[in-house]
Amino acid sequence: MTGSTRPAEPPQPATPSTTRQPDAPRPTTSVSPTPRQLWTRSRGIALALVILLATAVAIAAVRSGAQHGRLDPRSADPHGSRAVAELLADQGVSTRVVTTTEEARTAAGPDTTLLVTNPDLLTDGQRSRLHAATKHSGGRTVLVTPGAPSVKDLAPGVTAHDTPSADSTLSPGCFLPAARRAGTADMGGIRYDTLTPDAEACYLSDGLPSLLHLPAPRGKGDTVVLGAPDILYNDHLDKRGNASLVLQLLGTRPELAWYLPSLSDDRTADSEQRGFFDLIPSGWRWGTLQLAIAAALAALWRARRLGPLVTERLPVVIRASETVEGRARLYRRANARDRAATALRTATRTRLAPLVGVSPAQAHAPETLIPALSTRLRTPGQDPHPLLFGPPPGNDTALIALADQLDALEREVRHS
Repeated sequence: MTGSTRPAEPPQPATPSTTRQPDAPRPTTSVSPTPRQLWTRSRGIALALVILLATAVAIAAVRSGAQHGRLDPRSADPHGSRAVAELLADQGVSTRVVTTTEEARTAAGPDTTLLVTNPDLLTDGQRSRLHAATKHSGGRTVLVTPGAPSVKDLAPGVTAHDTPSADSTLSPGCFLPAARRAGTADMGGIRYDTLTPDAEACYLSDGLPSLLHLPAPRGKGDTVVLGAPDILYNDHLDKRGNASLVLQLLGTRPELAWYLPSLSDDRTADSEQRGFFDLIPSGWRWGTLQLAIAAALAALWRARRLGPLVTERLPVVIRASETVEGRARLYRRANARDRAATALRTATRTRLAPLVGVSPAQAHAPETLIPALSTRLRTPGQDPHPLLFGPPPGNDTALIALADQLDALEREVRHS
């Protein structure tokens, strides 16, 4: 038939194969911090550590630059002493640099002046061996700015005062020929005191000298204690009477052994008797203590404040099964079988109370719940009191058995 159209077929019922949608990704319930969250939390500490490290490197660089070549007779830096060596060479005095205690002991002799630039860098054992070598050598020993730790070993009978001289330029004020000829010099520095009767005390400030001349017994050699290193610097040598004083103190013998204590110095004899913490410089120990105090204060600052619980909305929806499983793992980790048993019994009593006609307020009162529950049990004379109000189980097996018995009791009441 022309002009006719085929009737539309009735719609086919949808089959599972046509209506099934791909599984949507399950929402994650993990509360572990992401790498982005870890970085957000720790970037402040990381930045502080970077700033601390950069500051330490900058301070070390500045200090190393300022101390480069200090009191070194080969250095032409402002704080070097090359000018002193050149002047002494013009006077026929040869200067030899030594960097170990053994070299300094070997160089000590009647024709040698031994200059120790920083005695405080030496250990107690090194100072004792050096003093034993110079005591009867017949030469001169010049100690530059020895402090309290070293002056008692290298110059017995002398004490150092912590308060330095207020003036940098001082007059001799003594009868030592070298000081009287040199006159005013840059000798303001560490001040000393001595009970040695024949000691010459020069360049006094508030009654205490910064230069001591200590003759050795029987006229064999002597010791000079300098409280200020300025007269040995290149940029101070041409001022006032510094050059004259240096030449007279260091030029009395034909040879000058210039001792520069260094990290390569021989410390084997001392290291065997020293512990690990003795080898750590005191500055590092103080720095570690300060960092520990700062960490403790930061921990107190960032610590959680104990107070009442505050209810807040969870950032994600957590399934009830996962909550139960998580709490069960916490109970198991803490071996809190008593808390787990109490939670199981409390929940069972709460569900049984409306089934036996007991109000929720009296669900946990054994004198009310037990009589009403006994009428619904199939076994006559069964006492549910130990099951619902008994002591906590002693092990995990007993806890599992308690859970099974509570579940069986609830099913029996519901079916009755």
